[in-house]
Amino acid sequence: MRAFLPCFLLSYCFQALYGSQKPVKPGLPVLDINAYEKLIVHYRYNRPDSALFFVNLGMKLAKSTKDEEGVARMLNQMGMIDDNSGNAVSSRQHYLEALEIYKRLNNYKGIIKENIRLGVVENRKGSSATATPYFLQALKISEQNKDKSGIMESYITLGEVHAFRHDYQLAISYYKRAEAIGTTLPFSSLKLNTFLNFGTAYRETGDLAKAIYYFEKGISQSDYPEMMGLNISLTIGLAQVYAKSGAVAKAIELQKGALLKSKKINNSIREFQSLIALAESYETSNRAIALNYLQQALALGQTKKANKQIVEALSHIAALYEKSGDYKAAYQAKTRQYSIADSFYFKDITHKISNLQAQYELTKSQAKVTQLKFVNNQQLLEQKIMFGIMSGGTAFMLILGAYFFKIRNLNRLMNKANADLIESNNVKDKLFSILGHDLKAPLASILNLLVLINRGWLTDEEKSLMLGKLELQCNATLETLNLILHWGQMQLKGVMINQSDVSPEKKIKRNVLLLKEMAAQKSISIEQHIEPGLLVFCDADHLDFLVRNILSNAIKFTPVGGTIHMSVRAYQDNQVICQFRDSGIGIAPSRLESIFSVNNVSTMGTNNEKGTSLGLVICKEFINANEGNIWVESVIGEGSAFFFTLKRK
Repeated sequence: MRAFLPCFLLSYCFQALYGSQKPVKPGLPVLDINAYEKLIVHYRYNRPDSALFFVNLGMKLAKSTKDEEGVARMLNQMGMIDDNSGNAVSSRQHYLEALEIYKRLNNYKGIIKENIRLGVVENRKGSSATATPYFLQALKISEQNKDKSGIMESYITLGEVHAFRHDYQLAISYYKRAEAIGTTLPFSSLKLNTFLNFGTAYRETGDLAKAIYYFEKGISQSDYPEMMGLNISLTIGLAQVYAKSGAVAKAIELQKGALLKSKKINNSIREFQSLIALAESYETSNRAIALNYLQQALALGQTKKANKQIVEALSHIAALYEKSGDYKAAYQAKTRQYSIADSFYFKDITHKISNLQAQYELTKSQAKVTQLKFVNNQQLLEQKIMFGIMSGGTAFMLILGAYFFKIRNLNRLMNKANADLIESNNVKDKLFSILGHDLKAPLASILNLLVLINRGWLTDEEKSLMLGKLELQCNATLETLNLILHWGQMQLKGVMINQSDVSPEKKIKRNVLLLKEMAAQKSISIEQHIEPGLLVFCDADHLDFLVRNILSNAIKFTPVGGTIHMSVRAYQDNQVICQFRDSGIGIAPSRLESIFSVNNVSTMGTNNEKGTSLGLVICKEFINANEGNIWVESVIGEGSAFFFTLKRK
């Protein structure tokens, strides 16, 4: 059955697209690259699995016949399939591979096409600054080769970049250039795209008469099967103009017509657009009908596994529930939206970090190979020395002594090298852990919030709430980054120290004032018992860091309503001891031994506060530099006490 199905599918599709032409063998039509490309375009939007099936067949044919241009065309189609599914990384890679082939073939039309596709991918990601150079390159090559079609498409895409930035006047100026060139060319989908972009831009600038003119012009010239997708988009655009002018009934009539056409040609993207447009039109008059259309749009997105459509539908559903006063349902929809958006929009970042970690593992493996080579060379050296020992009489003792002396030095060097390698790996592992988790997650959340705000998916109240969260995330991420930079500087340059007589009392009071708000949010009381007049001989900045880090940790791991007690007193052997005792959750015995090392794993605070575990590592290095000592005592469920000593003046 598995062997029969592809032949049957090929035969069926061949008959559908090419009529009753008979293949050479029954059930197995002979197709060329052009035929495969037509099949792929036919299935690309609504049956991407089938489209990919034909891409693979076309790629196999192109490679077997050494048709490099055919390979590039199949790579281009792969890129479009990935682009439609939201896989920007894979899409971009396929376009880049196709571009390299076209450059090698000196095929300027292919170069223009791939530059435009690469720009479209970047623009959809919101990277207009990255998209623009691709479009300008396409324009330059088109002008050099006097390719009017390429020039026209380049102007259209440059206009779309500025429309994405809401700079509609500049966008319209590019559309006008495209329109002027289009008058000298035969009719094509590019002209319809120009009408669609004109109508959208004029609608957004409030010039509704011009918007209607371009939408209706495009609709009248696209009412036939080959252009039905654009016809539907133009119809939806016209309906939005009528809705904006207050003619909602007319808008709904157009949108229902667009929905029927979308279903008739099995175009899921246009069907989704029609459902969302209908929901917006019914939003004020009948929210139950609006919700029904949104649920249909959500189900369609889920069926097609289209994450972008699912996120958009959930955003509309949450907004509708909120307007209806059903805040619980609105919250649930928003939670689903944020969860899917987080996994969808940041898989590029995850992919890059995975590549970085893979590269790091490769580097470690190479270091291991180098070490094994060193050991192997040592063994060869041993064999040579032993052979020399056996051949000599008088020289035996001299060679033997030299041998053992060299082996001892080699072992000492190897032990030191191994220790350095282990320490270096620990440091790198820690750094990658922080980059991969403690920085990636908050940056992903920050970018997610910015995407939602930039695309206008949030109400003013939600926007205000999200901006507050954004500020907190930025501050936490900046604190983490400062710790990493501080620590990295110490790894490279060592601990810089400038000792003087310092008052612990002043440093403690200053940091209590700085962290007062953080403690107040959890109703934590801070008690101080400081022996007056004490001075310590240390680096003032180091002491400031010690106090701030240990106190902020105490607040982080103390539950609401807890207490923190700080004391400073004279200590044995002309020292001063500082103690920070909290009523927090305590530290597990298994973690106490590594609490001041890079092997320590950070944990969440009682209010899910985040940390990097680098703070205590830096504290330990500062204490060592100032010839002091630091330790911790803790009992799970009862709290922790951190102590450090410094030299008294």
